[in-house]
Amino acid sequence: MKNRIVGFIIVGFALILGFMEWLYNRALTEIVNETCSHGDTCPMWESIGFQASISLAVIAAVVLVGLYFILFAKDEERKPITPKKIEKRDYSKVLKELSDDERHVMNKLIDAQGSVFQSDLVSDVHTKVKVTRILDRLEGKGLIERKRRGMTNIVLLKH
Repeated sequence: MKNRIVGFIIVGFALILGFMEWLYNRALTEIVNETCSHGDTCPMWESIGFQASISLAVIAAVVLVGLYFILFAKDEERKPITPKKIEKRDYSKVLKELSDDERHVMNKLIDAQGSVFQSDLVSDVHTKVKVTRILDRLEGKGLIERKRRGMTNIVLLKH
């Protein structure tokens, strides 16, 4: 999200907080006026003033953060990610030396531009166990690499 937009959202949030604090202080003042019998010397007036000062300081800090984002924070430039194109001919010599199952898995990896989740390699032909064994063999030959991503593995072609 753009930093200016975030800044405006933060300032808007601070304004909402300020309005809520104003409503709260107004209601609290009415309550103290009706219930306190000490007049201006009532200790509740001090607590209202202290509470108002603290809340205004917090609101001011939030507004300053929002203004920083609006005025000074720079947006990061995003560089387009260009996927590496992997062609079958790069692996034609290697594919000839593999078994049918290994070749099938390698072709799926090549078609997926070099990275695929291990769970996506499981198909009607191959079970989870068989895919794991095929990947073990391909990893042993130095053709692929598996990396853990949460509860699954991502399979990467080595270049």
